[in-house]
Amino acid sequence: MKKLVLFLCAALLLVIACAVVWQLRSRKSSPPPARPEAAVTLPEPCRDVTFEGTPHIVCVLSADRYDVRILHEDRNGKPFGTVAAADQSMTAQGRPPVLSMNAGMYHKDLSPVGLLVEEGQEKAALNLDDAEGNFFMKPNGVFMIDRSGQGAVIESRAYQREKPDALYATQSGPMLVIDGNIHPRFEPDGASRYIRNGVGVDGQNRVVLAISRKPVSLGSFARLFRDELDCRNALFLDGAISTLTANGKIVIGGRHPAGPVLSVFARK
Repeated sequence: MKKLVLFLCAALLLVIACAVVWQLRSRKSSPPPARPEAAVTLPEPCRDVTFEGTPHIVCVLSADRYDVRILHEDRNGKPFGTVAAADQSMTAQGRPPVLSMNAGMYHKDLSPVGLLVEEGQEKAALNLDDAEGNFFMKPNGVFMIDRSGQGAVIESRAYQREKPDALYATQSGPMLVIDGNIHPRFEPDGASRYIRNGVGVDGQNRVVLAISRKPVSLGSFARLFRDELDCRNALFLDGAISTLTANGKIVIGGRHPAGPVLSVFARK
């Protein structure tokens, strides 16, 4: 009887010890909870907009107050690599951006997939190829700034025909809105959802930037530009890697590389 009691006590202690070890291992293997992004005050041209239940940040830029540029390489001819690095470089040159975001798709070496124009010089050619991926979902398009500082979003083949005198330009795809129509290949609210960013030009010829705070479908994101932001033409810039900075601080994203970068400066 005494041996049975000792056996049962030993078995109970073994069970307790196993439970403690399992609990410790579970705690060790569980990833720490994600830290929420620090709240950053949005600059003057930006505001929060909730559309179809999804929160976004929208920035409306008039040419008389804001200088919009496409950046890609530092003074040594090397790609900035991230939106934050572009901000730091421009700030060091005495031109801190009001805000910046990623501005087009890129290859593994950070070179742009499509057209890139910086300070009036074509750094990469217009890409009209057919292939897989969002960039090649036709029609795709070009966002450009002309020499007067006005912005435009133009379908890629129209850009090829018209040959506008661009001071800055970046090509991406797909177009979100084409002459007031949603891209024909978009589902109304498809299952593919990411943090997304894009650019359009509204009825007052102002450049309009938008980035979602939560994952959103391409269909809903396109309707944001057309129905809420009054953009007859708008261009998708990217998804999943989308980043926005404001006054040098990361507001959304920032964990991924960037090829071309769209930066906004206050006019003096």
